[in-house]
Amino acid sequence: MTSFDLRSVKLRSGEEFRDEVEVAIAPLELGGERYVVVPEEVPAELMIQRASTGTVFELSLTARLHGPCFRCLTDAVLDLPIHGREYQANRPEGSEELVNQYLEDDRLDLSDWARDCVATGMPEKILCRPDCAGLCPTCGRDLNSEPHVHEEEVVDSRWSALAELRDEL
Repeated sequence: MTSFDLRSVKLRSGEEFRDEVEVAIAPLELGGERYVVVPEEVPAELMIQRASTGTVFELSLTARLHGPCFRCLTDAVLDLPIHGREYQANRPEGSEELVNQYLEDDRLDLSDWARDCVATGMPEKILCRPDCAGLCPTCGRDLNSEPHVHEEEVVDSRWSALAELRDEL
């Protein structure tokens, strides 16, 4: 877990601090499949800016994500540019929106923050390539490496009554 000690930074209102940090990002699970950031430690830029009402945190990085393609289940690699922004009010007074969930005891949890940013930055479907053909619904073979068509139509026996009705009409 990578964290940043905010006690090491002394900022007054209007001042800004920038630093290059290495952030360890744990694997993610999406749709029952595991996605891993490679390498596990990613260079990132951390920016902390002090305002009169609180502190603004920004994290920028590029994560290379490895995991199965949604269509054919082969390995897919995706480069995600990530930019996260969080705010911590000086006096949040019960409002959850003004509290930074990654900040505890003057330590900013960069690993969890980066992992959540990667999770929200992922596309709806992760594909090995944009034109991925997927798996054959009949035999399960990869249509990218073995494009084919099945000659005989496989009919589900549960639809046989409807097929008989169609033939009668």
